[in-house]
Amino acid sequence: MPQPSEPLVGVLMGSQSDWETMRHCARQLTELGVPHEVKVMSAHRTPDLVLDYATSAAGRGLEVIIAAAGGAAHLAGLVAAKATLPVLAVPMESKLMGGLDSLLSMVQMPGGVPVATFAVGKAGAINAALFAAAILGLKYPQFRTAYETFRAQQTQRGVANQSPPASPT
Repeated sequence: MPQPSEPLVGVLMGSQSDWETMRHCARQLTELGVPHEVKVMSAHRTPDLVLDYATSAAGRGLEVIIAAAGGAAHLAGLVAAKATLPVLAVPMESKLMGGLDSLLSMVQMPGGVPVATFAVGKAGAINAALFAAAILGLKYPQFRTAYETFRAQQTQRGVANQSPPASPT
């Protein structure tokens, strides 16, 4: 199957400050060869922009949307309410509750509006990218292969690092 040239994954962030975490998501998608786009838009400050993005996503060729936000963290829920694509949510760390507020805001969606929510912060950003690749791998063999290769390399690193670091004497 030919490599898609248009983005298949949309990576959304509620604010510019989320890039410090979400750059790990974008980097992981790039390493897996998954074409993606990155946008900043807020469910609270630019809701019409978010709604336009969500309703046009499938028609533009996107197949998965990853949405990251902190605090009230309504971005993923708003996108999921309007898009019929898989929506993956990444809660951002917050000063007040360390990201627990963001996590609970994303994970407590009403029945019928699914949002797959990942861990708070960097681990969640990376895992959302990997999960997006796994979803795309159902349709595109090259992304399945890239994901399987990543997992095999991860296992090899784990096997190679079974001993603790040497202690200084």
